[in-house]
Amino acid sequence: MLSMNFTIDVDEARRVVFAKIYGIWKKETAEAYHQEYAKVAQPLLSGKWAKLTNLTTWKSSYPEIIAVLGEHMAWSQDNGAEFSLYVIDNPVTRNQLQKMVDSGKATQITKFFRTFEEADKFLKDNGY
Repeated sequence: MLSMNFTIDVDEARRVVFAKIYGIWKKETAEAYHQEYAKVAQPLLSGKWAKLTNLTTWKSSYPEIIAVLGEHMAWSQDNGAEFSLYVIDNPVTRNQLQKMVDSGKATQITKFFRTFEEADKFLKDNGY
């Protein structure tokens, strides 16, 4: 699926799903993202895995996405995600992201980083 709002790639050897988010999202965008993410992540769902999402090009979005992406975060955790890492450098979008994390009860597995390199190092230091 080609989307102007996100890219999702899986590294099966490392057991990591990498995503990059673009622009302003509506509810439909968030729903399409979750559907595509669930398909791409399928090979990893039999065990522990990690997710690294780059949000440096994401903009504050419509409030209705908070519940949808909160459900996505809960789904990730329920399906074996051990770490949910976010690269985010904007305090406004980080505030909206925190609401999603809280909504999805994903605080335990979530970590924020300012650069991709810091997040990737964390993954490598933790066996991914």
